[in-house]
Amino acid sequence: MSGSRQTNRQQPNRTSTDWGEASVDGVSGAEPVMTTTKPESPAATTHLMEEVCERENLVRAWQRVRDNKGAPGVDGMTIEDAKGFLREHWPDIRSRLLCGSYRPQPVRRVEIPKPDGGIRKLGVPCVVDRLIQQALLQVLQKRWDPTFSEHSYGFRPQRSAHQAVARAQAYVADGYGIVVDLDLEQFFDRVNHDILMARVAARVADKRVLKLVRAFLTVGVLEDGLVRPVDEGTPQGGPLSPLLSNLLLDDLDKELERRGLRFCRYADDCNIYVRSRRAGERVMASVSRFLTRKLKLTVNETKSAVARPEERKFLGFSISNDGSERRIAPKALAKFQTRVRELTRRTRGLSLRQIVDQLRPYLIGWRSYFGFCQTPIVLRNLEAWIRRRLRMYLWRQWQNGHNRFKELRRRGVKEFQAAVAAGSPTGFWRMSRHVSVQQALRNHEFEALGLPRLNVAR
Repeated sequence: MSGSRQTNRQQPNRTSTDWGEASVDGVSGAEPVMTTTKPESPAATTHLMEEVCERENLVRAWQRVRDNKGAPGVDGMTIEDAKGFLREHWPDIRSRLLCGSYRPQPVRRVEIPKPDGGIRKLGVPCVVDRLIQQALLQVLQKRWDPTFSEHSYGFRPQRSAHQAVARAQAYVADGYGIVVDLDLEQFFDRVNHDILMARVAARVADKRVLKLVRAFLTVGVLEDGLVRPVDEGTPQGGPLSPLLSNLLLDDLDKELERRGLRFCRYADDCNIYVRSRRAGERVMASVSRFLTRKLKLTVNETKSAVARPEERKFLGFSISNDGSERRIAPKALAKFQTRVRELTRRTRGLSLRQIVDQLRPYLIGWRSYFGFCQTPIVLRNLEAWIRRRLRMYLWRQWQNGHNRFKELRRRGVKEFQAAVAAGSPTGFWRMSRHVSVQQALRNHEFEALGLPRLNVAR
């Protein structure tokens, strides 16, 4: 590990921060938070690097990086390792930042499968680089965010996907019953560096910051043992990438506002709402041309469409054609059921309590997001389906007729019914709905084990 990376000798404290690493507060109100767009003068940003290196800013940045518990980068340094390293080397790192000579390390390539197929390529920076990116993000975000469009919801303080979905639903309810669903092809991998840096330079006069941002964009990717140079894209995985993507796509927001269109954008996911299919086709064509010519971005024609809201998904939800109801999109439901099936596989060999303990964090996280739907019957049906999966798991774990009879009797099932059920040749899934099995394994038993409810009144 090079000696050019370091940390403050004073221990960071645990004070909270308002500006986070690509943070989104989960506000579920029906109206979006409104921002007042105001211009920014680059002349006021000539000493940004000093602000980045201020102790208070760095303490908040370290707290966020530490709390996110990210994986090591190419140097293998963990969060715990970085504490000691920064304590020793931070003065040198700070001096390099202030004189404009700091160079980040390459990012580590990580590939994760997308829910709908394909691979999402992430670039994991080293912990020290994540700290610097986070510190830079906090300084830039508080200046840039007030200038962004009120129709942009992704990776912004006090904004959420729920707000975007609620606003989209309001457009449909107002009679804008055709959605122009734009999908940008490999957006984060295709961002033109020169176009992006021109937008940064229009807001920042500190040449050290401009040089550092460019370095983070072009630092390279370690893949298959080799560092591959990067000449386009903003690597997903670093704290700064979402802010830079919002900066670039702010051009799109301003163009759509200039045209008087109703739209919602969350990162690179943008939906525009119009009254007729003909208008939608015109908007799709003209906006695609704008993105190609002005921002050098490409609309994925196979994934984009002009359609009725029920036929499309937006941030995991679909909206009824009259705007009266927001539903969980079919793909999101399918992904949920696939994950639950994995966690409740009959052959896992764990106790029922262990299975529920592993299910609990996933169900709570899923509920906190998709509980925003307006279809409680779907949530109730999913609850019943999960309990049935658990009954099937336990029925299989009991293994044979003798054990099944004993377990059913122990749980209060009458002798004759227990004998009939225990001797049944019916398959596991069908037996999970058998009256004797349901009598033995009632809902309250799963609740006593800590199985969360999905249908919770909001």
